[in-house]
Amino acid sequence: MPILGQNQYGKAENRVVRITRDGATHHIKDLNVSVSLSGDMDEVHLSGSNAHVLPTDTTKNTVYAFAKEHGIESAERFGIHLARHFVTSQPAIHRARVRIEEYAWERIEHSGEHDHSFVRKGQETRLAQITYDGSSWEVISGLKDLTVMNSTDSEFWGYVKDRYTTLPEAYDRILATEVSGRWRFNWTDDEQETPDWEASYAQVKRHMLGAFAETYSLSLQQTLYAMGARIIDHRDEIDEVRFSLPNKHHFLVDLTPFDLENDHEVYVAADRPYGLIEATILRDGVEARIPVDLTNL
Repeated sequence: MPILGQNQYGKAENRVVRITRDGATHHIKDLNVSVSLSGDMDEVHLSGSNAHVLPTDTTKNTVYAFAKEHGIESAERFGIHLARHFVTSQPAIHRARVRIEEYAWERIEHSGEHDHSFVRKGQETRLAQITYDGSSWEVISGLKDLTVMNSTDSEFWGYVKDRYTTLPEAYDRILATEVSGRWRFNWTDDEQETPDWEASYAQVKRHMLGAFAETYSLSLQQTLYAMGARIIDHRDEIDEVRFSLPNKHHFLVDLTPFDLENDHEVYVAADRPYGLIEATILRDGVEARIPVDLTNL
């Protein structure tokens, strides 16, 4: 007899934009919110009974109502409000997971009197995943699509070679990647002091970029570890970091057919295929909990 396994349902990709008006100065929070709910849901699968089902349309409406009632101080705080509501208000729902993408905007500087004009920032998309089971929290923040490059201070040599190896060793190369990263907080219950989510995100990004820029790299793996280690060393609220870093290859163009010397000046940027480097960095004594497939293809 077939047995029903893990199941969940919810409303995905609820786009909500919250404008906060401080006189003539406006502030924007632009989110994409996905909610997944699980619990006592066997009968809806086995017999079609909807007696325990909160409609996904209601989930959508809750996202918009909470944007008004609670505001959006941060993606993490907004997700906490939502997850707590679904678990505590519906007896059949035992676990709520809220995933949020945040799209950043920056104010357009101009000579006018009003501060309500913005341009979409293109650096990265901020991420948050909040999970609540009625007693404990798991908050994983992160980002994706953050493209970075070092134009020197990177080498790659001394690797294994076999009959299929054609890659020449490099002692001065471009190192570029598009960062997809997640980090898990050690805040797990309401008795603990809540982290400052906005300040934490800014500081994690600062340490991440600082490590990328300041590490003389002999491999992208070495750079990845340096980025994660600096976050663990400097941010006490974080216990685990996971990165997925595609190696955005840049190859020197052969200019000899044109009687020109290419002294590490002209490259071709190859978008695919690419090396994909992934790893988790942990605080000593902590077990990994970020899924290994959360950041990769």
